[in-house]
Amino acid sequence: MKNIKRLTYSGLLTALAIVIPLTLGFLKIQIGPFSATLAAHVPLFISMFLGPFSAVMVGIGSALGFLVSSPAVIAARAFMHTFVGLTGALLIKKGVPFSKVIFITAPIHAILEAVAVIPFGFTMYKVLVVVGVGSFLHHMVDGMIAFALVAALAKNLRLDLTKSTF
Repeated sequence: MKNIKRLTYSGLLTALAIVIPLTLGFLKIQIGPFSATLAAHVPLFISMFLGPFSAVMVGIGSALGFLVSSPAVIAARAFMHTFVGLTGALLIKKGVPFSKVIFITAPIHAILEAVAVIPFGFTMYKVLVVVGVGSFLHHMVDGMIAFALVAALAKNLRLDLTKSTF
């Protein structure tokens, strides 16, 4: 039964990761190869509690959502969520607190997204400053949203989120 719950939660979070870029376009900021859709990382961050497989699944869903709704460069950046989610899930599995996971994965996220836009021929300024710094800031804002949501879920559902899974 535990695996069915985990799969269901993963499926719901994947669906959210696909739907957010499709429906929340009004919350989108776009500057060259950088875009920030508020709350786009929240399903990914929550999926980290479900384990590496779930986080990877939600990261791929995020890439699919952006592939359908945005230019290829943004979808390539969104595919990097797969690796960010995997890293975060592994850290949570090792017992690292969620708040620290958000801080640890922020520079990884920024670097991966900056590297993802290099093949598209952008200047180093756009790669490093616009995408790198922008991704870092977007990660931190969505991390705060996810942290508040996780804290509310833990309290209201009486979950012990010190463990790696629900």
